[in-house]
Amino acid sequence: MSEIVLQANGLKKSFKSPTGSLNVLRSIDLEVHAGESVSIRGSSGSGKTTLLQLLGGLDVPDSGVVKLQLANQGMISPHRCLGQGVGFVFQNYQLMAELSAWENVALAAQIAGHGESKKEALTLLALVGLAHRAEHMPSQLSGGECQRVAIARALINRPAIILADEPTGNLDEVTGKEVMNLLLEVVAERNAALVLVTHSKEFADRTQRRYFLSSGVLTPA
Repeated sequence: MSEIVLQANGLKKSFKSPTGSLNVLRSIDLEVHAGESVSIRGSSGSGKTTLLQLLGGLDVPDSGVVKLQLANQGMISPHRCLGQGVGFVFQNYQLMAELSAWENVALAAQIAGHGESKKEALTLLALVGLAHRAEHMPSQLSGGECQRVAIARALINRPAIILADEPTGNLDEVTGKEVMNLLLEVVAERNAALVLVTHSKEFADRTQRRYFLSSGVLTPA
């Protein structure tokens, strides 16, 4: 068995609502190993995005612990390595409108303190088939192209794991399949683990391990 790159134990999360406390996640446990792909399905509002945000350090659990593998540092809290040990791919791309494709990719490395990163950004854009669009602004790119830029950005800091939140949700069926094929290919090429949140059973079935989130409980699918 390969090394663990993400470990979550006892994650709980609730939110206040007009009718009282809403328990979204109830004692979630999850381990992801280097190079493997994991999918999480569930109905809208089941807490899939909340769980992904906790795993990546974008939010904090009410209780429980998350640890990520960071090169030369071992397993540490995602809050201590935000933008380094994990890469994010969002449904709505989250690109900076005023930056070109390569600048959007490079920005993630600069935020992580990696300095000059244009060469690596251009290499990754070539990897996702967008070498010829490197200077284009997001407004000049199609939805599928924007998501390819987002995938390149997620890879630039060589994270041990990619967290993808409905990466095909804003795309048509054909483009969605193309993006999913690309995502699975590039994470395999880079030996990165993948946690995929998706509504699509077809896409979920392409991952090595599959889970379903319902009533705040994560169970094998």
